[in-house]
Amino acid sequence: MLAYLFWHRPDDPSALDAYERAQVAFHRSLAHAPPVGLCGSVVFRVPGLPWLRSAPDGDASSSTGACYEDWYLIEDYTALGVLAEAAVGRGHRTAHDDVARRFGAGAGGLYGLLEGHMTSDLSSIADASIAVWVTRPPGSRPGVLGELLGDGMEPSHASLWRRQLVLGPAPEYCLSATSASGFDEPAGVAASRLPKGWRAHTVERERLWSAGR
Repeated sequence: MLAYLFWHRPDDPSALDAYERAQVAFHRSLAHAPPVGLCGSVVFRVPGLPWLRSAPDGDASSSTGACYEDWYLIEDYTALGVLAEAAVGRGHRTAHDDVARRFGAGAGGLYGLLEGHMTSDLSSIADASIAVWVTRPPGSRPGVLGELLGDGMEPSHASLWRRQLVLGPAPEYCLSATSASGFDEPAGVAASRLPKGWRAHTVERERLWSAGR
């Protein structure tokens, strides 16, 4: 399974309610008439992210403040292309354009599932209130270490993902889990386990929307 992730924030920080309503309306539209290969989607509200700093016109902007993280769970690479066309196609164009008019800055990434179980309701992602993003030094070899980042996680309540395509500056690995799944000190992403130069950034998330097929 693949996940297309999109991080974004509104152009007008004072209009968060309208932005969130428009965002959820777009995801509802996709859930009502899902493109082929789309397994479901999840929307989180998250704090400022280090890799979401610049506006589209290049002006510097703070990474603090409300940001959003969308997960689009898809079957394969073909489904990614179908989703891209469907998002601005018949049936979804109005909802897409409404949220796009409010858009301020964004970044994306494509991730593949390394470890964890995906249920039809996508609960292992939808209920995941914590994400640990792991980066490694440029030029270093991941070897088997990347797969060991999932040590100590409960597969039914957590999942480990690795970036497949570099679409932006987001980290290479994501360990996503519920706060109630023994995630306080995950062995695989503990500072004492990471090699020199590897870094982990923990983010707490609030779910706004989720729907699986």
